[in-house]
Amino acid sequence: MAHEQMEAPDNTAVRTALWRMMHLQVDPPPHVVEDEIGLQLAAPGHHWRDRPDMDPQATSGFRAAIVARARFIEDLIAEQADQGVTQYVILGAGLDTFAQRKPELASRLRIFEVDQPGTQAWKRHRLVELGYGIPDWLHLVPVDLEAGASWPEQLSTAGFDPTRQTVIVSTGVTMYLTKDATAATLRQIAGLAPGSTLAMTFLLPTELVDEADRPGLQASQEGARASGTPFISFYTPQEMLTLAREAGFKDARHVPGTSLAERYFADRTDGLRPSSGENLLLATT
Repeated sequence: MAHEQMEAPDNTAVRTALWRMMHLQVDPPPHVVEDEIGLQLAAPGHHWRDRPDMDPQATSGFRAAIVARARFIEDLIAEQADQGVTQYVILGAGLDTFAQRKPELASRLRIFEVDQPGTQAWKRHRLVELGYGIPDWLHLVPVDLEAGASWPEQLSTAGFDPTRQTVIVSTGVTMYLTKDATAATLRQIAGLAPGSTLAMTFLLPTELVDEADRPGLQASQEGARASGTPFISFYTPQEMLTLAREAGFKDARHVPGTSLAERYFADRTDGLRPSSGENLLLATT
């Protein structure tokens, strides 16, 4: 077998992991999510806090939004596992550390992390190097989506059972894909076993974002374009719900980002709140 070339994960995956660590370092408890492992994986060097995108004040809304969505997903996984679901698929896993941070819960599941081959080879190497290893319930599934490879096929090869109920999650991905590509992904997911659940984030068009958050959204759009991964797709909630229903989901719900703010930040006295702009689709087959 040809040796997989290792490539460090893209900037957005690293930034997300660093923001989760920033939450622990600069925001007072209680912490919405506690993740020190993403920083260990990324190994960004001693001066990572000096990066402009780590400015504690300027990026607080983004940092809060990232930990809010991570916590929402973890709560969903715990709830689904308690209902007997045994498979968890992460599309575009990046530096996800759920398996390392929550081994008691994670080991009750078969987890399939899907990402580009170079990123997966890199992550495998880092997990072994840091002593976490790859337990038999964790499957790093390399899929070259850019070359048109089929992730459902690669999942099956990795031991995924399409007849069993599954939780499938895609966070921070849809803005980089065409709407046709996301519609195709939704159709594939809608074909999974009845009772499977999808949680997928999407970005709102600028005019639906709170006015106070628009400059931040614009800055992140410009940053994404500069790093070669421009945001190309935005959705109104109705548009995303329509896509999900047309794909064949039995049930589709819109979870506004503001509801995560109420759920996880209501009692905070430090003013930390997620920026608006990213919402969730929660759909069931």
